Order: sequence, then C-alpha cells, then structure tokens
Amino acid sequence: MQFKDIVGQRDTINQLTEIIDSGRVSHAQMVLGETRQGALQLALAYMQYLVCEHRQQPAEEGLRADSCGECPSCRKMSQLVHPDLHLFFPNATTTRVKDHPSSAEFGAEFRQFIIEGKARLGLEEWYEYCGMENKQGIIREEDAAAMVQSLSMKSYEGGWKMVLVWMPEKMNSRAANELLKTLEEPSEKTLIMLVCEHEEQLLTTIRSRVQLISLEQAAADDSAERRQAEAFAPMVVSWLRLLFKLKMKPLSDQVDEMAKLTREQQKQLLGYALDLMRRCFLHTAAGLPVSLGSGDDRFDQMFPQMVTVNNIALIEEAIDQALFAIERNAYGRLALMQLSFNMSKALKKR
Repeated sequence: MQFKDIVGQRDTINQLTEIIDSGRVSHAQMVLGETRQGALQLALAYMQYLVCEHRQQPAEEGLRADSCGECPSCRKMSQLVHPDLHLFFPNATTTRVKDHPSSAEFGAEFRQFIIEGKARLGLEEWYEYCGMENKQGIIREEDAAAMVQSLSMKSYEGGWKMVLVWMPEKMNSRAANELLKTLEEPSEKTLIMLVCEHEEQLLTTIRSRVQLISLEQAAADDSAERRQAEAFAPMVVSWLRLLFKLKMKPLSDQVDEMAKLTREQQKQLLGYALDLMRRCFLHTAAGLPVSLGSGDDRFDQMFPQMVTVNNIALIEEAIDQALFAIERNAYGRLALMQLSFNMSKALKKR
C-alpha cells in the first residue's frame, strides 16, 4: 500500500512522512478513524514507507514523499508477507476453524482481503468474507501472546519489527492487559500500530501510551451517519411507530426482521436509533433545529416531540442495555423484543 493510493489525507500523510524521515518514530501509534475512511490503508502505507529502501518524491500532487513500491521491502509489504510484519484482527470460529480461533488461523484470508482492495471495508464485510457468519470477532489472549512472542524475537531483516492491530477495541480484557504490558516495555526499533474506530472502548492506560494519528474528517466521501440512515431509517421508523400501539403481532413481525440482521448490523441499527433520539432531545430541550432525514416527512415532523427531558435517560438506558446484550452474543430477537417493551414504556412517559 502506497500513500498515493489513499483518497485525501494529504496533510496528515505529509506530517507522517516528515516524522519518519527525521527519525522521530514513536514505538506505539494509533490511527483513529473509520476503516471506510482509509484508516487501515493509512497504517499499511505508513509501515511500507517506514521500511522502504528507496523513498521518493512522487509525481502525485500534494504528497511530499512516498514509498517506491518497487524495492524488495515494498513488494513484500504490498503482499503483506514481510517477515517482520505481524497482523492481528478480530476473529471467531467458522466451519473451517472450529476451535481456538486466532489471527494466525485467518492470516491468509486477511491478507487476501486486503490485496483484493477491501482495506476500506468494515468488520461486517470481513466477517462475511472469512465465513464468521453472525458471530462477533474478538482479539483474544492467544493473539496477545503471539504478539509478545513476535516482538521478543530479532528482526528477520535487521530493521523494524512491526505489529498492526486492526480494531483493538475488540480485544478481550486479558489481551488488552497483555498489550498494555508490551506498550510499557518496547524493544528497540519496534512499531506497534493500532487502527481504531472507537477510542472510548479502549483502556485509558492504552490510549495514554500511544501517539494519536487522527484522520481528517473532511476527507470522507460519505459520512457514517448518512450511510446508517439510508440503510436503517425505514426499519427504525416502522419499529418506532409500532411502539405506540404495541400490537403484538405486527411488533413481533418487525422484531423478526430486525433479528435477521447480522450482529454488527443490529449494533449499527441501534446506534443509529440512539443518535436519532439524542437529536430529537436537542430539539425539544434546547429548541435546536433538527433534520432527522429518515425519508418519512411526517415522521420527521412529529416524532421529535416524543423525546423529552422526562424520558431521554430511560431511552438511552434501554438502547445501551440492548447493545450490551448483543455485544455479548445474546439471542438477538430476545434482546430486541425486550428493548421494544422498554422503549414503549419510555416514550409514553414524555
């Protein structure tokens, strides 16, 4: 991956190449931003530039420097087979890997996923690509142990040892604590690069030990909010309308449709619903203008008044509880039905 392949982010890229060229590379860094926005691409291009043998000033407008793409190190990095590059990412059991899943078990699939140009896709697409179906991927302590082992060995090519952790917020507690120890005691010429979408889900101690690289928000060609609205607005509007009459058969059918979504999609749907509720509350509590953009003009006009100071806390608690349950692999239909009852009660307390 070269910097020229990344859409936008020119100011950030130029700052990074200048830091590398000056020799001031921090051993622990974190790219914060959406994968769809190019966060994983940026991390991979950064590491390729770090080990490139013939860095160059490219013809690409706006870039001060880039990797050459032709030297042996660049060729290995472009195929993700550099012996000093170690990759860790969320994984789960599949029909092929029935026990003790780990990043090593899915290494070939992950490399192919990136090489096929899918580095801007998200977790849901990755889960589907490697056959994890409706499961939640996790980075486990086995991966953390492999990370420690790889960094304890000498560099194969005498240069940098590089670890890339995609979605570190998916680490379980043991893995997170093991990573923390590694960050506290880095070996020489070691780079640990985290690529994170939800910084608040990481241990504070991990966040405090990494140098932050934030993506330029303006570079995204489409916002997460807009994508979620387009995908989930009709389903959320239908569901919310049913909560007022609470007729069990139509509500049950609607919950069945929501439960057919993958767990990642269920979480995105609830995240969209939560954001919608908060925007409605800002309208009723502070008089701020609100544009729900659900595609249903009547709903957009009437619904905001249903979310008030009397029920916003109950609504947020209900959605948070459902998200918590789904994160921990609870039966989706049960969690969504319980959410429906809790939301119906909350909305009627306006």
